[in-house]
Amino acid sequence: MEVVGAPIRVQSIAEKDLKVEVPPQYIQPLENRPSKPSNGNATDHKIPMINLGGDRDVNLLCKEIGSACTEWGAFHVINHGVSTTLLDQIRKVGSSFFEDFPMTEKLRYACDSTSPASEGYGSRMLVASDDAVLDWRDYFDHHTFPLSRRHPSRWPHFPPNYREVIGEYSDNMKVLALKLLGLISTSLGLSSSFIEESMGEVYQNITVSYYPSCPQPELTLGLQSHSDMGFITLLIQENVAGLQVSKNDDWVTVDPVSHAIFVILGDQTEIITNGVYKSAVHRAITNGEKARLSVATFHDPAKTVSVSPAPGLQPPPKYHEVVYGDYVQSWNRCFIYKVNFKDRSAHIIVSRTEVPLGGNLDKRFI
Repeated sequence: MEVVGAPIRVQSIAEKDLKVEVPPQYIQPLENRPSKPSNGNATDHKIPMINLGGDRDVNLLCKEIGSACTEWGAFHVINHGVSTTLLDQIRKVGSSFFEDFPMTEKLRYACDSTSPASEGYGSRMLVASDDAVLDWRDYFDHHTFPLSRRHPSRWPHFPPNYREVIGEYSDNMKVLALKLLGLISTSLGLSSSFIEESMGEVYQNITVSYYPSCPQPELTLGLQSHSDMGFITLLIQENVAGLQVSKNDDWVTVDPVSHAIFVILGDQTEIITNGVYKSAVHRAITNGEKARLSVATFHDPAKTVSVSPAPGLQPPPKYHEVVYGDYVQSWNRCFIYKVNFKDRSAHIIVSRTEVPLGGNLDKRFI
C-alpha cells in the first residue's frame, strides 16, 4: 500500500544525479543483500525450457512439466501461442509510460494510499511504516479479470495504445494460464480441468514493474524474496537480467529469453497438489548500469474460494483447507510485520495460528 503523504517514486530518486549512494531506507540487512552487484550479464541455463508448440506427445509434455514443477516450481515456455508482436508491444508501452512522460502526468494514476490492493502507479507495496526497508522498484498494477474489475479509464492514456495493449495481453495471458493449469493437472493424474474448476472464476492482475538503475546494487533489492499467493504467474522480462529463483539455498538468475514466458507456481498450486509441486521463491536484484522492466500476470481465485489438497496425492494431506481471502489477509499482515523485522527471509507468509496450513508452507517462515 502507499504511505499517506506526498508520493515518492524510486525513479525520481534515481534521476536526481544520484551517483554515490542510495538513501538508507533502501539498504537491505546484510543477510538479504545480493552476493555481488549485477550488471545484467549473469545467466543460468539449467532452468527448464518447455516447448508447447507442434503436435507434441501430451504424456511427454506433462512429464516435462511435472519434472519442472517438482524441481523448480518454475520454467520457461516457448511456442506458447502468444504473438511475439504482442509481447513486444506490452514491453514497449510499459517502458514508454515510465521513461517518456513527466512525473506529474504519471502521478495522475497514483495508487490509493488507503488500500493494500490498490490499482495504479506506486512504489511502496505492502509497506506499513516509514522505517521499513524499501524495494528499489516502481510499478503500475492493473485489475484485469473478472471483466467487472477491468476499468481501462484507470490505466494510462499514454502512449495512445496503452489501454488496448493491456486488454489484449490480459486476454491472451488468461488463455495461456488455463492451458498450463490443465497440463499441470494432467501431469498429476487428475482431470485436466481439476485445478481450473477448483480455482473458480479467475482473478487476474497485471503488474508492470520498473527497476531504475541503482548506484549501489550490492546493497539493495528490486523486490524482496517471496512466493506468489495465487495459483500461477506468467512473467516476461526485457533483455536486462534481474529475476532470481531460489534453488537449494542458492539464488539462480533467470536469463531473459527472447519471446519466452516464465511460469511461476504460486502457493495455492502447492496446496492443491499437496506439496508435490512447490511454489517458487523468487526475488529481483538491481542493476548498476541499466534500468529493467518486467511484466507479471497473476492468476488467483476469488477471496471466497476454499483451497485444499486434491484427493489421493501422496496422502495424508499436508495442508489444511484454507479460504483464499483468509490466506491473503494473513499473508499481508505477516508480510508487513516481517518487512519491519531484521530477518526478512520469510518466503511464504502465513501464521500458524491464523491459517494453520501445515507442511512446508508453515515451515518456511515460522
